[in-house]
Amino acid sequence: MATLKQIRQRIKSAKSIRQITRAMKLVAAARLNRAKMRVEEARPYAEKMREFILSIGGAGELPNHPLLERREVKKALVVLVTSDRGLAGSFNSALIRKTAEYLKNGTVPTALACVGKKGHQFFSKRKYDVVYNLSLPTAGAGLEHAVELANYLRKAFETGEYDSVHLVYSKFYSPIRQEPQIVQLLPIEPPTSAEKAVDGPSKEYNFEPAPAELLGLLLPKYLLTVTYQALLESAASEHGARMTAMSNATDSAGKMIDSLTLTANRVRQAGITKEILEIVGGAEALNG
Repeated sequence: MATLKQIRQRIKSAKSIRQITRAMKLVAAARLNRAKMRVEEARPYAEKMREFILSIGGAGELPNHPLLERREVKKALVVLVTSDRGLAGSFNSALIRKTAEYLKNGTVPTALACVGKKGHQFFSKRKYDVVYNLSLPTAGAGLEHAVELANYLRKAFETGEYDSVHLVYSKFYSPIRQEPQIVQLLPIEPPTSAEKAVDGPSKEYNFEPAPAELLGLLLPKYLLTVTYQALLESAASEHGARMTAMSNATDSAGKMIDSLTLTANRVRQAGITKEILEIVGGAEALNG
């Protein structure tokens, strides 16, 4: 059994850990509020951009564009968005597990583009084909990071280096709910007949400028919008997962401190009782 000194040392360590996890929880909560606001501000723009793509598709067949080109998939690229830091519960492990399953079930050679150090560290150590790595600041991704990533993906697809690009990221619902998602980035899928039906009956449009020129401006912006939205969603999910994990860790440290304090009191009481019995036994021996 541990001595009273050892138990007190463990209590001291647990209290230090609780202070750290509580501070990390507060920092994550503050960052989550900012990240959540950015996500909520960006979502309407992303939805309107998608509605615009649907409305153009409802006018008939879309003109040819490099980002719409469908070809036989001989080599694919998967973009994995994780965090640079740990201590975020199952946030990173869930994304890595989903990516690993997707790669395992793939039928063509697939390369990896990692956003965040955690995904890069995991897959590079296991000899996966990691061709790109983008590190993000602690405060979260900015528009410049989305521009850099979108430009790389566009160039890699248009040059024929990869025939399809999929994105793995965590969609933010709440601080306790983040779900890994896999979406196809490239080629950009034109609206299906079902989506056109939901969007309404076919309409006739007069394009100004010409449809091909319009798509040349619109589709790269659409790619950037989807990429930026995914980075924002992932950042909010990371902060939410870290806040929840640190909250649970703080609660667990508190329970440990209570349990160790109870044990320490029992050991102390047993020591005092033992000393009293020794004194009483010594006194009786002297009287005898």
